Amino acid sequence: MKQLHKTNQFIGQAEPEGIQVIAVTGGKGGVGKSNVAINLGLALLKLHRRVGLVDADLGLANIDILLGLSPEKSLEDVIGGHCSLTEALIEWREGLYVVPASSGNQSMVNLSPLQRQGLIHAFNSVAKLLDVLLIDTASGIENHVLDFVRASNEIIVVVCNEPSSLTDAYSLIKLAHRDYGKHRFRVLSSMVDCAQSGRELYEKLRNATDQFLDIQLQYAGHIPFDEQLRRAVSKRQALMLHAPRSPSAKAFSGLAEKVDRWPRPSAANGNLQFFVEQLVGNTTQQNVKA
Repeated sequence: MKQLHKTNQFIGQAEPEGIQVIAVTGGKGGVGKSNVAINLGLALLKLHRRVGLVDADLGLANIDILLGLSPEKSLEDVIGGHCSLTEALIEWREGLYVVPASSGNQSMVNLSPLQRQGLIHAFNSVAKLLDVLLIDTASGIENHVLDFVRASNEIIVVVCNEPSSLTDAYSLIKLAHRDYGKHRFRVLSSMVDCAQSGRELYEKLRNATDQFLDIQLQYAGHIPFDEQLRRAVSKRQALMLHAPRSPSAKAFSGLAEKVDRWPRPSAANGNLQFFVEQLVGNTTQQNVKA
């Protein structure tokens, strides 16, 4: 693993129209968001997609812990002007880059105008390295979570078989739609015992959204729980590397194939500068209102 990296190009890969920015989110903690983001990233890598993985939990970062990383620099150093985003990137696997976050220090809502412009420039500087940017958001429905959801092209809402998971996911979808105009959400059932259970979770959520919200809810599939997933987490390893033939790993590969077929954004709204402008522009508006 290197924190300073070189550009990687896949031979024969066509230049995409825009970067797919995907928020992996869910109202409740403990539904497996970070594991989804990590293993989806690895599965997309197998499809020859260059992937960036951003730990967007600016209060309690955990991707570095799950991957056993010890980053020397983080997103906080980029925001503070101590290094470039390129220097903070960790090339965890060839073609897969991790942007680590720091725990408990810097929040997007506290950025100065100069820092916001610097962050836009920082992300734009690595745009040519990536096809997909996965945003692992924090749990909950706070503004800093919804900001990342708002700025993304696609939203994967991860739910599990707990009543609070569905109610919190509904609240997140409602707020993202009402306050930010998001209308399409992809639901992923996590840690379920079978395909039927995953579909039933989605149907429960869809029944509520169909009744009260004017949105488009789509089923992204399910990730079964198996013993290998628990062992991978305990060993601080990604499931796709620990047990690539496990049922959960195969499900992540299937999810990646679906994601790879999702409509790609146009060049006008499919670049990282647009993503960060949406992100920090919204926090600016919040500060003005306050």
